[in-house]
Amino acid sequence: MAIPSFLAELRSHVGTSPLWLSGVAAVVLDEQGRLLLGRRVDTGRWAMIGGILDPGEEPADCAVRECFEETGVLVEPEELTSVTVSPMLEYPNGDQARYLDLTFRCRLVSGEARVNDDESLEVGWFALDELPELDDYTRDRLALALSTERGTAFNFSGLPSGLV
Repeated sequence: MAIPSFLAELRSHVGTSPLWLSGVAAVVLDEQGRLLLGRRVDTGRWAMIGGILDPGEEPADCAVRECFEETGVLVEPEELTSVTVSPMLEYPNGDQARYLDLTFRCRLVSGEARVNDDESLEVGWFALDELPELDDYTRDRLALALSTERGTAFNFSGLPSGLV
């Protein structure tokens, strides 16, 4: 699975050391209310469609790009549903990263879902009550994206006592 060229260059300097990266995910529902997911080549697990922001790229544009690149489906972002921090991840090659994740609820515009690049083993639409196994972090972000409450969810630890 290819990584962006800017990240490959950065990895040539830092090796597998933990990196702080920005990522996006697209929560896309079809006309039947089914969720679009992809099964990743690097982990073999089902996940929301998404990826790493290119330097200077607008996050909503990244969500559209990643969705089209991975699935052949064109979407339009409707709402930023959450800003979260991932757990530390370690990839099979030893690379470590933690992500500032921006999750967008997106409207399906056009396209037939298919494996459209080398990052996915398969893609598919799933009824919300028949989702494949997803990790807790993904399920939490998905729940926020599908919530009927509007607005962007985020965590806040509170003002530091020395500043108040």
